[in-house]
Amino acid sequence: MKAKRVSEHIWSLNIWMLIPVHVWVVVDKGEVTLVDAGIPSMAKGIINFIEKLNMGSLTRILLTHGHQDHIGAIKPILNQNKVPVFAHQIEIPYMTGELAYPKRKKPEQNVAKEIIQPLPEDIAGNLMTIGGLTPYHTPGHSPGHVAYFHEKDQVLLAGDLFTSKKGKLHRPMSIFTPDMNEAVKSSAIIKYLKPKKVEVCHGYTVLNPADHLEEYMEKTLAAIKS
Repeated sequence: MKAKRVSEHIWSLNIWMLIPVHVWVVVDKGEVTLVDAGIPSMAKGIINFIEKLNMGSLTRILLTHGHQDHIGAIKPILNQNKVPVFAHQIEIPYMTGELAYPKRKKPEQNVAKEIIQPLPEDIAGNLMTIGGLTPYHTPGHSPGHVAYFHEKDQVLLAGDLFTSKKGKLHRPMSIFTPDMNEAVKSSAIIKYLKPKKVEVCHGYTVLNPADHLEEYMEKTLAAIKS
């Protein structure tokens, strides 16, 4: 597994499995947050990296969504670190097997119901900042998909909202994205936040993504229609 420092507070860990699979470690105000949990074979590397980083014990796990390649290391990590695991409340019934993901025939229990809890919200129902990361609901790839923005570092951890190609935003994998139109609408978060960097699970860093967001949206919508 390879590790790369993305910014002052964020590290990216990745493994190659036909395509790259990334997770992120965020250290903010003495708290250590793991964003996504990759595939099972990443568990040991994630645990070892946090130990070697020597900046504190794991505080929590935040999930962008509940597909299998984002939750695989949760169980072995929790065997060593009893920490809370969070996802958007809309996503939880899909990852725990109560509902089938859109356009899939059967429900899949990817995470045990008792270990997952909803991301905290304020009285108005807005997702609250947690571990220095502000969650934004970005559906399309999955109903409760979330991207996490680190305002200090101006980095958006986008999960599967995008992939990347040649340093630019590229659409998420069609076969696993039931509503590409909605995913394109969700990509407007880039225009709102204007991050300096976007990190994706399946791909590599995209710099100044707002500069080519319109091109991405136009190309993706055209591909959907064709």
